[in-house]
Amino acid sequence: MSLKPRRSDAYQEIVYDNQHWQMLQDLREKAIFLMSALERFHLPAVVYGSVARGDIKVGSDVDVFITGGVQNSFLVETALEQAGILVNSRFVVQATPMYAMKAHIEIDNVSSVSFSLMDMRSVEREFYLFGGGVSLDQLKAGLRVVGVDKRLMFVEPSLGGHVESSVVGREVLVAKMLGVSVETVLDRVRALTKRDLVGRTGVFLKKELLPQETFELALKRLSDFNPAVRRRIKKKS
Repeated sequence: MSLKPRRSDAYQEIVYDNQHWQMLQDLREKAIFLMSALERFHLPAVVYGSVARGDIKVGSDVDVFITGGVQNSFLVETALEQAGILVNSRFVVQATPMYAMKAHIEIDNVSSVSFSLMDMRSVEREFYLFGGGVSLDQLKAGLRVVGVDKRLMFVEPSLGGHVESSVVGREVLVAKMLGVSVETVLDRVRALTKRDLVGRTGVFLKKELLPQETFELALKRLSDFNPAVRRRIKKKS
């Protein structure tokens, strides 16, 4: 069941039990393993979302995003292969026609590695701050960060768990606390509110790669047959 945006001015403190802390540690260790493999090939990354904030649940994903520009996708796949990380499937995905297309590598049912295949707009780059993202060094130091979940709740880590409050109606303040633009917060509020009204909207484009196909070749083939893809490739941030 998808989480729905909440509209409340109340602050609520959530205290984690031992099972929660252990599950969080397990997911973070998985993230450290993936990100260490990438780091050895000079591919800096963040893990974003609930694993970065700490408010994980059963079924939470380990979503790793490579923040630096990836010149050749072969390097990413080589980094994973050399670490003995098996890849389950590979996709080119695009959330909406305006968003950059990304490479999405599914490792297993809970973990993935992704990176952009083209220039991203500022609201796209700030997405990983909006939801909360931590680097490999921050993970190793046990740092948790503020961020916003899919219910549009601002999550602030506390000693025993986290404190949460609604983003709706506090967009300007939340933008300051996250260090992102108000435009980014409003963009995410619109997207998540729309999903609440019409249900899961899915993604605009999702193409699975063939076994021997590279992300670059898949992107070229998509652009050859799809004018919208060509326009987005040419569009600068």
